[in-house]
Amino acid sequence: MKKLSLLIASLGLALSPISHADENLQQARELVKQFGGQLQPALGQAMRSGGPVEAIEVCKTKAPEIARQIAKESNWDINRVSMKNRAPNAEPDAWERIMLQRFEAQLAAGEDPKTFEHGAIVHDGGKAEYRYIRAVMIGENQPCLHCHGTDISPAVKQKILDAYPNDKATGYQVGQIRGAFSFKKPL
Repeated sequence: MKKLSLLIASLGLALSPISHADENLQQARELVKQFGGQLQPALGQAMRSGGPVEAIEVCKTKAPEIARQIAKESNWDINRVSMKNRAPNAEPDAWERIMLQRFEAQLAAGEDPKTFEHGAIVHDGGKAEYRYIRAVMIGENQPCLHCHGTDISPAVKQKILDAYPNDKATGYQVGQIRGAFSFKKPL
């Protein structure tokens, strides 16, 4: 933890301690449910009607639409990030990178991935933001591996290449951290 604090300080970021009962944390958790509650059915429908090739289109177009709508309604910036990003806007910033590394360390230590979330007030360049991040895991029997795994069909590979020429988001296995929901709002 001391190493993490030093790294955060070296990046010029400051964190303020918060309570887990904090209103912002509760809002962020609700927004994750709302985002997932809209994205999962859309992905499921795409998988049933056109398989992984159609699901890629949902991730490319529908997921950003959902994020924009929730952001507009909530005044939060809504994003998904990953150390191996598919879309350019999914590349983590310094704070997100630190948190993703922290989640990886927690996973390696055998901690329960269901607890991999963090909320904090972050001071950066004189501005304060509330930041929230929650890990997205590759679970058993999830369709994620059709597009993010190690055994991807040629048609899916081609669709990924067409949609995301600089894709890095493959090679995952069940039990790994795929990325995270990352939300923030100005204070």
